[in-house]
Amino acid sequence: MKPFVIAAAALALAAALPAQSSETLAKKYACVACHVVKGAKTLGPAYADVAKKYAGQKDVEAKLVEKVKKGGQGVWGQVPMPPNTTVPDADVRALVKWILSVK
Repeated sequence: MKPFVIAAAALALAAALPAQSSETLAKKYACVACHVVKGAKTLGPAYADVAKKYAGQKDVEAKLVEKVKKGGQGVWGQVPMPPNTTVPDADVRALVKWILSVK
């Protein structure tokens, strides 16, 4: 029984780490200067609103990765999101996956 409890705890910790580390990435790259996880729109939309808007759409991860890298304007209002060309692709993908998982 003890090995089962240890394995279950390890799995729970492993499942929690990507979300936590992606929120850390959002802070590292200053995404939180314009976005909040949940709540009212600031300069950009809340991540929960992004996740809701794009839920179930085909190829949405690739679409949003490109939008984060290149920037954009008009989907959430007229305030442009600047391009994030210096953020490594792996980190952008991790951020997008995390954003789409926000409930």
